[in-house]
Amino acid sequence: MTQAWAPSERELERRVARRRLRLRSVAIATVVTMVAFVGLGLVLVTSPGWPRVRETFFDGFHTRASFPDIADAFWLNVKMFLIAEPLILVLGLAIAVARGARSPWLVPVRLLAVGYTDIIRGIPTILLVLLFGFGMPSLRLQGVPNSPFFWATAALVVSYSAYVAEVFRSGIDSIHPSQIASAEALGLGHGQALRFVVVPQAIRRVVPPLLNDFVSLQKDTALASTVGVFEAVFVARDYGNYYFNYTPYVVVALFFVALTIPLARFTDWLQRRYMERERAGAL
Repeated sequence: MTQAWAPSERELERRVARRRLRLRSVAIATVVTMVAFVGLGLVLVTSPGWPRVRETFFDGFHTRASFPDIADAFWLNVKMFLIAEPLILVLGLAIAVARGARSPWLVPVRLLAVGYTDIIRGIPTILLVLLFGFGMPSLRLQGVPNSPFFWATAALVVSYSAYVAEVFRSGIDSIHPSQIASAEALGLGHGQALRFVVVPQAIRRVVPPLLNDFVSLQKDTALASTVGVFEAVFVARDYGNYYFNYTPYVVVALFFVALTIPLARFTDWLQRRYMERERAGAL
């Protein structure tokens, strides 16, 4: 009967030493962090202008008064984000695939995809929102909504699809050509190899950078306020202009932070998971 493995005394000593060093590192990091933040807080609250800043940006009365309206309006930002995100994914992937087309029949499509990404990425998103929000309704297109919400969302889709297309294209280009050659050797056409072999692998590789783009997208929904959409920033600005107090801006910022931080941490977790899987596959 085989004896169960047990760590040696030397290994147990090493584990104790590693645990001690880890606890020491955590303690030092905690103390340094607390000292840094306490020092920063003291510098802030002891500055000559702090009473005025606290009254203007951190007033408790205006926080409670503006919170309900901002909370209701923030759902419009979330709605815009949820509508735009899947449309951006579909359009961005289509542009990336079109840009990688090699058939001579698809040269116009490839040139259109290249021009789209180059031009749209060169225009600031806020300009696209203004152009779409004020310019498109003037065309009086039949069967197309003229609401600022619709065109602000469309502007975000157009802007971010150009960036997402490049993310997808980088993922597609990262797949080794041998993958396509192997798929074609098994009888798959180029389109089938792209659909069943290349694109699924590319999407898995670009999920973390895509999530980073969507963190930015959630923040950029605030640009809809420039064309009169009654979202959270518009409500905060309206309240601030009426009461001459900017506390609602801080309230809106906290709403965005509460939404973007979990997305950022989820992105970090996915990146670590992908790196661990890559290391495991390399062994």
